[in-house]
Amino acid sequence: MKLQPLDRVALTVSLILTITIAILLGQGDQTVPQVREFSWQNRQVNAADRMFLITFSRPMDQSSVESNLKISPPIGGKFSWAGRRMAYTLTEPLPYGQKFSLSLTKATDRFAKSNVYLSFNNEFYTPDRGFVYIGTRGEEAGRLVLHNFSQNYHKILTPADQLVTDFRIYPDRSYILYGATGRGNNSSLLDQELFRVTTGIGNNPGEVEQILDNKEYQIFKFDLSGDGERIVVQRLSRSMRGSYGLWQIKNQQIAPLSQPPGGEFMIAPDNTSLAITQGEGVAILSLEEGTEPLDFLPKFGNILSFNQDGSQAVVVKFNKDYTRSLFLINNQGQEQELIKIQGSLLASEFDFSGNLLYVLLTAVEQTNTTYQEHPYLAVINLSDRHFSKLIDLKGQRDVTIDLAPDNQAILLSSAESPIYQFTIGATNSLTALDWWGKKTTWLP
Repeated sequence: MKLQPLDRVALTVSLILTITIAILLGQGDQTVPQVREFSWQNRQVNAADRMFLITFSRPMDQSSVESNLKISPPIGGKFSWAGRRMAYTLTEPLPYGQKFSLSLTKATDRFAKSNVYLSFNNEFYTPDRGFVYIGTRGEEAGRLVLHNFSQNYHKILTPADQLVTDFRIYPDRSYILYGATGRGNNSSLLDQELFRVTTGIGNNPGEVEQILDNKEYQIFKFDLSGDGERIVVQRLSRSMRGSYGLWQIKNQQIAPLSQPPGGEFMIAPDNTSLAITQGEGVAILSLEEGTEPLDFLPKFGNILSFNQDGSQAVVVKFNKDYTRSLFLINNQGQEQELIKIQGSLLASEFDFSGNLLYVLLTAVEQTNTTYQEHPYLAVINLSDRHFSKLIDLKGQRDVTIDLAPDNQAILLSSAESPIYQFTIGATNSLTALDWWGKKTTWLP
């Protein structure tokens, strides 16, 4: 049968396509793999960010990715995979005030028969290192002051006619919630009101907004949830005798919490519950209306701190022999005594890993006629309960401590001395800074 010209063309095209397909099948898939998403791409990340994700366009050879992923400066972490998605979970905190580069080269497709390499480069960065304190000298006395180490920036934030009593920093650093009274002779702590001031981070510094006045209620204590969405205030009515308890401010609305009143309190890391001393114990209360108390810890007299996810807490037990014990408890009801001392247990902070606990406590010096407590800083390794004294703070009163979010240093401050920075590391060095202030707190 003689082929027509059109048939010959069709047959020729068919043969060419068949040969081309055979060649392509022989070579394998030559599609270059790509990064579809990097969760920290050109972002500012902070201590709350403990993991990044990379999503690939194709299934990857995992070992080629893990061996060729480079972060500069290096950050320790571990890899995990779910299909085309890779997670890198940090095993050490991100240093603040730095820019990081991430590069991935020579990573290969799991099913490619030839070396078709992925190439990806990106950056992310961490916030500036800085802190806020209540000044104790000169024009800063009684005012909120912000200092930025990275930018060498120093700014008084609150007006001269206010005397700041306490403060909490919002998680995005843009605002500070604070309590303050006037500076008149008739002003007292019972006259404090709540305000919010801009920090200059993403806004203009020093713009003050009143959050809650004291006309109908005296304000005692307050706390801010870790997500910045709730404020809990302890108040006493000026007109109704015995009307004392907790109120919650959420979405610019204030409402009483239908929970029994108590003493010292702290919002938990889950942002929906609160620990408060009640009678001879610590109650865990829900901040959601219409709910019953979540738990009660009858043995303990105070709560000092939570770990990052709220699964563990450090509490104080007041013993019958006038000693005090520091306990570690978890959400499974397990408890472990860490130390027992004659002095006071003032504050504690978990490190990034959750394995070290920094503690501010006191040692007792007693004679027949005198009794003195001297503060010092110590660290407890929670894996073996090993206790190490770090710094003697003898002669200082009302000391506060704050561990930096990147775990590089601890700030120590009191009203009677300059602010000290204790650098954590091989030397564990203590340095007096140039400023005098109290309740010094790192920017988150």
